Formats: sequence, structure tokens, C-alpha cells
Amino acid sequence: MTVLSPTETDNQLHGADPQVRCYRSHFEDSMQMLAPQAMVAGYLDDHQSWFERCASPMQVEAIDRQSYSLTLGRFGNFGFEVEPTIALRLLPQQEGIYRIETVRTVPQSLALRHHYDVDFRAGMRLIPEQEHTSVKWDLDLKVWIRLPKVITMLPDQLVQSSGDHLLKQIVRQISRRLTWKVQEDFHAAHGLSCPPRQRAAF
Repeated sequence: MTVLSPTETDNQLHGADPQVRCYRSHFEDSMQMLAPQAMVAGYLDDHQSWFERCASPMQVEAIDRQSYSLTLGRFGNFGFEVEPTIALRLLPQQEGIYRIETVRTVPQSLALRHHYDVDFRAGMRLIPEQEHTSVKWDLDLKVWIRLPKVITMLPDQLVQSSGDHLLKQIVRQISRRLTWKVQEDFHAAHGLSCPPRQRAAF
């Protein structure tokens, strides 16, 4: 995991505010679908039929046919909590590759600017394996958090570890849990036995 300092030029949305910390990470994982690629692709293409159900218990609201607003729950340390809401767009597949990205809207950006912001970019790739399909995914995640001044007075290493913990919580909520639920929902919808859950690769 790479943690960026508040002065990094990558922090383009929030300037050089010393209270804003930017944490950035990259994760990779995979899941097995016990069905041919065409069947898996057909299911993933029709995300309107499963995304809201699989994203539970997060609060989900459809924005349009491709985009959803998700409230992730409460996260925090040192008595400082945030309840992030982000908007994600599920892009149509291109040759077996699916991408998910953050939706940027003016009202959301203005509201988040004073507390937190999330840039979520994920990709899934379907790989045929005889009669089964392997789904490999990767995630690039950036999280900006505007910390109270009292927290920024703490040792940098402590503040960093707190941010790392928050970042892992967000990833666990919107990535790994969703992956498990999609895998289980797909196999149940097609009357197939679901492979056992694998331990996350991160």
C-alpha cells in the first residue's frame, strides 16, 4: 500500500490543505464461476437484476441504467467517523472486460470536499477455462479524508495506520463482499453449486 502525503500533486481535488490526507491502494483478486463464459457474461451484463440485491446491506439507489449511489456505512478511528456515499457507474463490457468507475456529480463533489472523497476504479476480466470461467478483478482506490486538526497533531505513523485501517474497511465493504455475493447469486440463479469462498488475496 502506498500512502500519499497531503502535499502530493496527486491530491488534485483538494489542493494543499494540510488536513487532507490521500491514501491510495491497488488490489487484485479472482473468483470462479462454474459455467461457460457466455452464461457468466449474460448475467453480468444484466446488472439491473442483481446489483442492488448483491450490494445489500449497503443502501443502494439506482441513478440511471448504468449508475448506482451506495452508502457504505460508518467508518472511523479516534472518535472521528464518516459515512461515505459514493456513486459508481458499471460500464458495458468490452470483449469480456468490465469496468466500474466513480461517477462525478457537482452536488456530490461539493458535499464531499469538506469531509472525504473516494475515487473507485475497478476492472473485471472473464477468462474461459474449459467449461468454467475465471473472473479476475483489480481495483485502484484513492481516498481523501479531511481530518480534524486534533488528529493531525498525532504522530504521522499513527495517522497513517488509522487511514490504512479505514481504507481496508471500505475495500472490504464494496469489493470483497460484493464479489462473494455476486458469485453466490450467479450460481443460485442458475441452479449450480457455488465454489467455497476463498480467502481474500489482500
